[in-house]
Amino acid sequence: MDSIHSLKFFSPKAAAGIIVLSGLSFSQCGEVGKEDNRPNFLFIMLDDQPFDAFEHAGRYPFLQLPHLDRLHQESVTFNNFFCTASICSPSRASFLTGTYPHIHGVNQNHPRVDPNWDDYPPYSVHLQKNGYQTAFVGKIHMAHLPGRSHIRPGFDYWLSFNGQGEYFNPELNENGREFVEQGYMTDILTDYAERWLREFREPGKPFHLALWHKAVHEPYTPPDRHRDLYAGEKLPEPPYGTHLETFEGKPEWQRIKAYDSNWRNYEPVPSLPVKEWNPYNSRYMTLLRCISAIDESVGHILELLEELDLLDNTVIIYTSDNGYFMGEHTYWDKRIAYENSIRIPMMIRYPKRFQPGLQVEDMGLNVDVAPTILEMAGIRVPSHMQGRSLLPVLTGEQKGALRESFLFQYWMDDAYPYAGPDQVAVRTTRYKYVDSFLENDINELYDLEKDPGEMNNLINNPAYADVLADMKQEQQRLIQKLGYHRDRDFWLRKVVGEN
Repeated sequence: MDSIHSLKFFSPKAAAGIIVLSGLSFSQCGEVGKEDNRPNFLFIMLDDQPFDAFEHAGRYPFLQLPHLDRLHQESVTFNNFFCTASICSPSRASFLTGTYPHIHGVNQNHPRVDPNWDDYPPYSVHLQKNGYQTAFVGKIHMAHLPGRSHIRPGFDYWLSFNGQGEYFNPELNENGREFVEQGYMTDILTDYAERWLREFREPGKPFHLALWHKAVHEPYTPPDRHRDLYAGEKLPEPPYGTHLETFEGKPEWQRIKAYDSNWRNYEPVPSLPVKEWNPYNSRYMTLLRCISAIDESVGHILELLEELDLLDNTVIIYTSDNGYFMGEHTYWDKRIAYENSIRIPMMIRYPKRFQPGLQVEDMGLNVDVAPTILEMAGIRVPSHMQGRSLLPVLTGEQKGALRESFLFQYWMDDAYPYAGPDQVAVRTTRYKYVDSFLENDINELYDLEKDPGEMNNLINNPAYADVLADMKQEQQRLIQKLGYHRDRDFWLRKVVGEN
C-alpha cells in the first residue's frame, strides 16, 4: 500500500479482531473473598487543561496549586503522555474503551453520538463484573437521546449532565433523576464524589470512582472567590518563541485557521505578520483561575481518603481529555497535531507500588489507561483494547521503551471547519509527520529534537528526504496494525444510525 489515500474501508469490529497486542501481562481475577485487597481507583479528569499548567511545571510562576503540587510529588509523572484524538468526546471514549476513535465510533463532539458500547464495552463494565463498586461523577460529553438512558454502562452510581453543562446552577442527572443544583460546578461535583465515598460506598469492597470535571473548558468561569486571583500578574511568552509564528513554509490551511472565526476573509499569502504577545490575555488567565478550584477539589478528596483510611490503597489517576493552546502558534483551543494540542498531563499516585516523584519519559496514550486499570485490578484485558498496560513502566520493570511511535487522528468538525482538516499524524520520539489529506496543500514534518516548538516545517527539505520516507512507512505500519480508516460518515451511520 503506497499511500494512505488508497486505503479501502473495512469494518472496525473486524479490525479489532485481528489486532494482536504484545507485551501485556494478563492476570485473571480470582474469586473475591471477604477481604478484598485489590486497589481502589480514583480517576480525575479535567477538560482542556494544558499539560504545563501546573505549579511544578514552572511555566506560570504565579500559580498557587499546593494540592496538585503535592499530588505531583507523591505520584509518577509522565512527561510524554498523549491523546489519540484531541477533542472531548473522542478522547473520553478512548479512555473508557481503550480503543481509537475509528474503532469505538466517536470522532466528533456530535450531540447524538455514543461509542459502540456493545462491541467495545468500557473498562468499568469489567470492573463491575469482577466485584468493584463503580461510580461516575462529572462530564461524559456523549449522547443524551430521548428514549436512551443517560447512564453509561458499567456504573453503579451516576451523576452527570448533558453536553458541556453549566458552571453555575447546573442541571444534573443522578441515576436518571433530573434536577438543578445550586452552586459552582467544580464544587458540586466534588461534593457528590465525597458523598458517594462517605455514604454510598460499601466498606470492604474495592471501588472505582471517576471524577471527570467540566473545568477548565470555555467559557472559562472561575468561582467568585477566584474572580480576581492572579490580578496584575503577567503571562510569560510561550516556550520556543511559538507565539512569533508566521506560518511561512507551513500548510495554507494553518494560515486560514489563524484567522479563526474570520476565516472567510482570509486572502492567500505565504506568511502572516507576527502578532504582539498580550501578557494580560483574559482568556488564558481566566482558564488558569479555573484550575484553582480543581486544586481545592483535589485537596478535599485527598483529605477524605486519608480520613477514611483509603488513601494508601487507592490508585489516583489525574489527567485531561486533551491538551490546549495557550497562544502557541497564535492559536487557542486544541484539535490539531501540534504538541500543545495532543500532549496531556498524567500523574498516577500509588506509593505502595510506584516510586513517588518518578519522572517517566516513555510515550503513553489515553488508550493505555483502560488496560492499566484492568491489569492492576487483576482482570484480563479484552483483546479489542488497543492500548498497553502502563504497569511495567510504573513499577520500573519495563525493559526498553513502551512504544517507539503512535498514531494521532482528527476528523474535520463540520461545525468549525476553520479549526482544521482531517489529519493523521505519526509521532516518534524524535520526529512528527502530519498528513492532512489535501491535494492542493503541503503536509508537515518536524524534527522535535532540534525544533521542539515545531516552527520549521521540513516537508520539502531534501536533507530530510530519508526521514520523510521512513515516517511515511511507519504511518502505513500503524495504519494497518490499528485498522485505521478514514470514513468520515462512519460515526453517523454506525453510532447515530443516520443513512
